[in-house]
Parts: sequence; C-alpha cells; structure tokens
Amino acid sequence: MQVSEITYDSAVPIDGYGPGFLRVGGTVVHGPVIVTATGTKSWAGPDDTAALVALAGQADVILFGAGETLQPVPPALTAAIEDAGMGIEPMPTPSACRAYNILLAEGRRVALAAVPI
Repeated sequence: MQVSEITYDSAVPIDGYGPGFLRVGGTVVHGPVIVTATGTKSWAGPDDTAALVALAGQADVILFGAGETLQPVPPALTAAIEDAGMGIEPMPTPSACRAYNILLAEGRRVALAAVPI
C-alpha cells in the first residue's frame, strides 16, 4: 500500500470548524461562508442565491453544508444553481468540509457554501 500526502497546490483547504465558525487556511471565519479554490468570503446564507450563482464557470458542484444535521436545499436555491449550470449537494457541514477537501485535492472545480455548526 502506498500512502501519499495530500497537496492542494495554491488552493486553501478547510482546517477545522466549530460552533459558529470555520477555519480556512488558518484563518477563522465566523458565520456562513463560501469557499472556493481562489478564496473565501462571508455569505448571507441560503437566501443569498446571487452569491452562489456568481460561481458559475468556477465550480461544477457546490457542497451545501447545512449546519449540524442534513437539511434540504431550499427549492429556489436548487433551481437557481441548476439554471446556472451547476449542481448542489446538501450534507451536514462537517461532511461537506471533508468532501470539499477531498475534491479540492483531486483538482475538481468545487465550492463550499456552509452554515457553521
């Protein structure tokens, strides 16, 4: 068995999360956040569809971290994302953070839109 160290090139992975925050590349971000290979920014939450639609061309799929438990993606958000040519996958925020890091390490065009636990 060969074990390989994960590298992210110039992209920044999720380092951790906790009550009300995510740590991205060593920087703590409080509240909902959007993370892509090119940067991190605060997000107004699931009602802010425009911020996610703006990721068209940068991401093929958005991982929707809904908090501590799995929550459905609001239908209006799903429709806006799909109309922009992307997919959206709901999951609890901890799972979304792990999946984001894996897909990022594989060089995939992925974004994370997460509400902290």
